[in-house]
Amino acid sequence: MLTESVEGLGIKPDGMYVDVTFGGGGHSKAILDQLGPDGRLIAFDQDKDALANTIHDERFLLINENFKHIKRFLRFHGIKQVDGILADFGISSHQIDEPERGFSTRHQGRLDMRMNQDDPVSAFEVVNEYDEGELRSIFYQYGELRKAPVLARRIIEGRQQASIEMTSDLNEVLRPVLPKRRENKILAQVYQAIRIEVNRELDALKEFLLQTTQLIKPGGRLSIISYHSLEDRLVKRFMRNGLFEGEPERDIYGNVEVPFKRIGKLIIPSEEEIEANSRARSAKLRIAERN
Repeated sequence: MLTESVEGLGIKPDGMYVDVTFGGGGHSKAILDQLGPDGRLIAFDQDKDALANTIHDERFLLINENFKHIKRFLRFHGIKQVDGILADFGISSHQIDEPERGFSTRHQGRLDMRMNQDDPVSAFEVVNEYDEGELRSIFYQYGELRKAPVLARRIIEGRQQASIEMTSDLNEVLRPVLPKRRENKILAQVYQAIRIEVNRELDALKEFLLQTTQLIKPGGRLSIISYHSLEDRLVKRFMRNGLFEGEPERDIYGNVEVPFKRIGKLIIPSEEEIEANSRARSAKLRIAERN
């Protein structure tokens, strides 16, 4: 949904925009194509590997930091407000396809899953050092797995025999308790849960979203692609009422003041896009405009 997410920004040729998930640079290139000589684009990516994709354009700046620090780094560069912010929260193809990053159930690699490889905690520490209650909690909360207790107990038993160092080790430890026809789906949910814990993804998402109310100019746009229900639920609630839980307060006349108004309906990938890129299957695009 590259085209739809960029179109959702309603780009002004002389505007200031931010792509907080640079990755391979696809969205950034599309934004730059619509900017004039006075336009500017700032991009964020905490993964050092993304620096290899930097775009050599005087209108462009890539910041090698987590997007949760967006306000601090924009202020550092003298930017107080922008005309639009785009985010695509999917794992980049590079991260998935590099076995040593440990993101994929299909590749043999060390359990890592860090988006910022300078972070101290990797998937190895989560799997081998978290206690049973902590593992059960992350599988239940972040993987939405009903069999979280069984999966947590199986890991505890497995690591008593030997450290679980590789993705293949984790797969083999869990395989005896996985439903035969749903092995890959359950493993994907387990990996998702561990990845979210390692990268503190939901905390970073909340911190980022809260900053957008100050950073986006009135009439500016927020265009976000999310890939699982935990992310999408936070984005949906925030765009609707500026909160992650509960409802906004009303004034004495019953009116509600919220920072954004939703633009259009939820956008999902077309059958053609899914056929061309199966990883887009779960993508959801939501667009909002600053009041």
